[in-house]
Amino acid sequence: MAKQRVYVETTVVSYFTAKPARDLIVAGHQSATRELWPHLGIEYESYVSALVYEEARKGDPDQAGMRLEAIRLFRMLDIDDESRKLAEKIIAGKGVPGEYPEDALHIAVAAVNGMDVVITWNFAHLNNPFTRMMVRQLVENEGYGCPELCSPEELLEVDK
Repeated sequence: MAKQRVYVETTVVSYFTAKPARDLIVAGHQSATRELWPHLGIEYESYVSALVYEEARKGDPDQAGMRLEAIRLFRMLDIDDESRKLAEKIIAGKGVPGEYPEDALHIAVAAVNGMDVVITWNFAHLNNPFTRMMVRQLVENEGYGCPELCSPEELLEVDK
């Protein structure tokens, strides 16, 4: 059986490389991300996009270096016109707020490239039930399969 294709969104990379948090919820997210990380290279075909790379290299140079090193072995997906057009349709259809075009682009790149799953800690604009329903409808209306949007914790449950 073919490995599932997983798109690793930037928030996941950030949680993986971040300094340990004092906030219990954030610390739990970091722990789940670190637990999942080795599985990404073994049990899944893991991908990032040029957008993840661009976002990961921003900010503190030391942290950026760690984020870039963490994604070094993942396959890179380009952002093409097809992905940009789908992202525009996701925004126009109110699947993702217009002020967060990068979030729509993550979904679009994953959909255009046939990803099975997008893993993210972005509950505000990507991984919540209302966004998932709306995005699925918009993406499928454009003729693409919509990847499942889930957190690292949810993906860990699949492995158990």
